[in-house]
Amino acid sequence: MKTQLMPRLLSLLGLLSALLLQQPAKAALYTPAHDQEIVQELPNRLPASARAQRQELARRPQQLSLALATAQAAIGRARSHGDPRELGVAEAALAPWWGQENAPPQVRLLRASVRQSQHDFAGSLRDLDRLLAQASQLPLQVQAQAGLIRASVLQVTGQLAMARQACESLTEARFASLGAALALPAQACLAELRSLSGEPKQAAAELAALAKQSPDDAWLSLLRAELAQRMGDSVSAGSRYREALAASSGGDIYTRGAYADYLLEQGRPAEALRVVEGADAESDALLLRRAIALKRLESPLLPAIVASLTARFEAARLRGENYHAREEARLALEVMGQAQPALQLALRNWAHQKEPADALLLQRAALAAGQPAVAAQELQGLARAGWVDVRWAANLTGRQP
Repeated sequence: MKTQLMPRLLSLLGLLSALLLQQPAKAALYTPAHDQEIVQELPNRLPASARAQRQELARRPQQLSLALATAQAAIGRARSHGDPRELGVAEAALAPWWGQENAPPQVRLLRASVRQSQHDFAGSLRDLDRLLAQASQLPLQVQAQAGLIRASVLQVTGQLAMARQACESLTEARFASLGAALALPAQACLAELRSLSGEPKQAAAELAALAKQSPDDAWLSLLRAELAQRMGDSVSAGSRYREALAASSGGDIYTRGAYADYLLEQGRPAEALRVVEGADAESDALLLRRAIALKRLESPLLPAIVASLTARFEAARLRGENYHAREEARLALEVMGQAQPALQLALRNWAHQKEPADALLLQRAALAAGQPAVAAQELQGLARAGWVDVRWAANLTGRQP
């Protein structure tokens, strides 16, 4: 996808707005013969207002408020539709300030968000840490936004103690004037971290209480679904995933991908296939799930999907992007049956991000490659920290969680 997607920060975008088979041959690089040649027809998701906004920015590229609005809208589309090209639009909108270490705070905030989405976690944290070092000089809204993104990046990279501190800082009295727009995600952040630190039942109760305060919050439903899945409550997980889809009018890319994964784990590939179809079916994240479902259904449509994904990953490497390791590992493991390459990709992915899905992927790849010890040490460390996931044991015994 994401991530993607990694993509979790999709929910925080609302706050940002409110507060401010067979292995195909490697695809050859193709160069169009002339500028007018059409290489690919892209879906037209850009509303007329956004096109007008871009045109106005082209005329006035130094207009900061216009650049910020254009970049923020592009980041939102990237996360909703799984289209990384929109991150390039955001970067282009901020181009006059992009390379400035002391760019305006709002620019550094959005730059950190773009870098997080591109899996440049170190670069994102540098921007955020510098911002928060000047907290007394920043509007309260900017402080809150930076703190939320920083907590998310720290959690994704496995720095859970620091992530907890970041979330706790957002509950301080000085933020009280921001109300529920900040209080709810800060409390949910703490609950999710509690679920990874030996208190999953308490975390589930806290998330349920928050859901009563905000019953139509898709992000809360998604957090509850993922936690129920890790705890082995597949019935509740399915209900919460459906709630998340309904609350988000059919689901963003991340939600649909997560629900498809749940259905695949439950041995329901035909249903998973239906979840990933639709307007954004060509996003990398959903196309991967489609390939896995087609593999399990033994569909003749699979080779074309595999070829498309392989070409996309190769193109991403040529562009210098390095955030497809999780998807590549899953393609190698679950579709192409290449356990050893999958394990190497899973290890590369684990070096950068450490979410439950990453731990699960590392274990599955290690078991498939006949090298369980590669993952055992990592999983034992997580278990000692209180990280609960019944699927780990199920993988060792071959049982369905």
